[in-house]
Amino acid sequence: MDLLANLRIFVAVTETRSFSAVARRENASQSAITRRIADLEAHFGMRLLHRTTRRLSLTPDGEDLLAHALHLLTVAEEMEDALGSHRTAPVGLVRFGTPVGFGNYLAGHLPELLGRHPGLSVELVMSDETMDMVAARLDIAARFRPLDDSSLVVRQIGEVGWLPVAAPAYLARYGTPARPEDLAAHVCLLHTSSRNDVWRFEGPRGLVEVQVRSTLSANVVEALYRAALGGFGIALLPDLELVEDLAAGRLVRILAGYTAPVVPVYLATSTRRHLPPRTRVVMDFVIELTQRLRARVQGIRPPPRVTLWQAPL
Repeated sequence: MDLLANLRIFVAVTETRSFSAVARRENASQSAITRRIADLEAHFGMRLLHRTTRRLSLTPDGEDLLAHALHLLTVAEEMEDALGSHRTAPVGLVRFGTPVGFGNYLAGHLPELLGRHPGLSVELVMSDETMDMVAARLDIAARFRPLDDSSLVVRQIGEVGWLPVAAPAYLARYGTPARPEDLAAHVCLLHTSSRNDVWRFEGPRGLVEVQVRSTLSANVVEALYRAALGGFGIALLPDLELVEDLAAGRLVRILAGYTAPVVPVYLATSTRRHLPPRTRVVMDFVIELTQRLRARVQGIRPPPRVTLWQAPL
């Protein structure tokens, strides 16, 4: 039995005091309307209406049910209005999982998106560790590595290259490496990932692997970026996050004749179906933002000759 539909019929009958009037409005037979009321009476185990040939009135139990039905139908209508607007307009909260550095970059540009859509809000959930989208209640996640979760819908939106950079103050004090092998004599800032002390480059002599050393490592790229800005050492950082610093001279790219590996940038959602407009506009904005960066990045990164992972088709 469709309880909500039957309650709507019950309320309509009490308002019109007529089965036939409700039948005409619902484009149904009078017997079908009568059966709906009978189903309600059987469901609750009580008589709801007094019916005579000339008059229709509520029983005391019917009066009680009418009060509850009116409240329930009002709540249902409010829910329909709220969720209906969510289906057609980008309103509500979107939880976006992202690496810390990329999240910091997004935070500087999200006011542009939120200005376009006043009913939209975004929560950035930032971590350099891979998060479980379901456990973290994420609507979207940005990733710089392949995803092995087949339940996710993944789209590659670009790529990120890794550039060796240092502050001018560090280079003035310790000199500028000319070849990857020179890094062994420098302080390098390391990310605590697998084989983080081995950096790979491709240059005139092909692929070069060099083991580097450091007294500072971190599990968040942002910390290495801050240390590099402070002149503590050389860091291998995502080029998407370096455009402004390189243009302003706060950081200097070293080993310009060598190319470090590039990795794909992915956006992941937990479903392709019933994607709310609020989620879609955030995804579209991130893609738009990444495309804007692409032209600027080309000025600081030559076409890559090495890829760390093969992007999915």
